[in-house]
Amino acid sequence: MPALRTALLQSSGELGDVAANIKILDEAAARAAAAGADLLLAPELFLTGYAIGADMARLAEPVDGPSSRAVAAVAVRHGLAVGYGYPERDTERHGVLYNAAQLIGADGAPLANYRKTHLFGDFEATWFTPGDQAVVQAELGGLTVGLMICYDVEFPENVRAQALAGTDLLLVPTALMHPAEVVPLSVVPVRAFENQLYIAYANRTGPEGDFEFVGLSTLAGPDGTARARAGRGEDLVLGDVDPAFLAASRKENPYLRDRRPGLYGSLV
Repeated sequence: MPALRTALLQSSGELGDVAANIKILDEAAARAAAAGADLLLAPELFLTGYAIGADMARLAEPVDGPSSRAVAAVAVRHGLAVGYGYPERDTERHGVLYNAAQLIGADGAPLANYRKTHLFGDFEATWFTPGDQAVVQAELGGLTVGLMICYDVEFPENVRAQALAGTDLLLVPTALMHPAEVVPLSVVPVRAFENQLYIAYANRTGPEGDFEFVGLSTLAGPDGTARARAGRGEDLVLGDVDPAFLAASRKENPYLRDRRPGLYGSLV
């Protein structure tokens, strides 16, 4: 099975301008495809911006809204899958919004939609309802791909649930702020190692309202190393998710096989 070349878009886009952000995504997809990428991952709430206050409700869309269709056109135009964050409006529950991430295939078909389960801080709690499904997966390039958003990856139980469900590559659109640089530098590589999977962690960058995003987007491998890492500014970095390396690493590091779940009841 060939490696899945994965591109991480590190950008905060244009605050509150969905059309401009889809254009930025389109331009990044063109560059990623030219470099041989099979998948492009954009940050948390990329389509709208993060620090948009009351505009969150105005700009939120259903999972199959016009922005979803526009991203699908980007995916088809450049022949690669696209994962991105956006505010999702629940069409069945009036006024309910989710901090969501969607994965769309290279053929434009929606593959998975995830709602952030662990909201960070008062800002997110003001605007969003937490999702209630910890493991959301899709098949891509022969790999099982899971979705998560930012703060979710900082909970070991969350990532372990993905690993136990068979996730090979965990996509994590992110809006990580200063001073939490330890997350991409240390936590994400450790999560990849202890769960024997790849983690693609795509962050926002620079000042935005009251927030300062730190960049450092990372593709971490199951050996606990960063296979690709961005700096602090706008960037597009690429790395390979290698199924053969993953299989060899899992054989050498059998954490999931050697678990003793009977000892862990107190965790829940």
